[in-house]
Amino acid sequence: MLFVRPKVAELTFRLYGRSLHPELFEILKSHTIEQKHYSVQLHITSAGHLVSWKSRGVTLTEVAASVQHPLPKQRQMLSYPLRGSRSDRIVCRGGVRYQTSFELEPVSPSLFWTIQQQLSDDSGTGLLYRFGSSGRMAMGAVSYIYTETRARRLFVQAIHTFPDDCAIVKSESVFRLSD
Repeated sequence: MLFVRPKVAELTFRLYGRSLHPELFEILKSHTIEQKHYSVQLHITSAGHLVSWKSRGVTLTEVAASVQHPLPKQRQMLSYPLRGSRSDRIVCRGGVRYQTSFELEPVSPSLFWTIQQQLSDDSGTGLLYRFGSSGRMAMGAVSYIYTETRARRLFVQAIHTFPDDCAIVKSESVFRLSD
């Protein structure tokens, strides 16, 4: 089944201090990472991504989703519309640190198609999903998640393209344990 991405103006970026049921989302592609000190589930969804990180009894769940998507308010730690750029950081119990930055970048059509092609060609190094065309554009959107793992640190970069808007959403997040 082919999915078409929602409009970029409908997106929000959220962080929860709890897990969220994957059944709440249309999950298109997944990957699990198990490290000695933490575990992570990465999901590309129909609207963006879902990252669930667990360690030392702490669960952090990062979500890029449509504002129309009904998500719980309970234990929501951050919630921002995905517009412009933003950075934030949180220190949780047990010495867990989370920091993120995200940006919505409108680009020229020629630069958009160059980036879109580069992401599509880079399928060997991360989690990649190609969406169906909306009918207006020849190529559908692309979602790409790249990770770097260390013993006590996880770096996650997510890139989501929006062909109808010639826009790219980029986020970078770091989940870190104290020594």
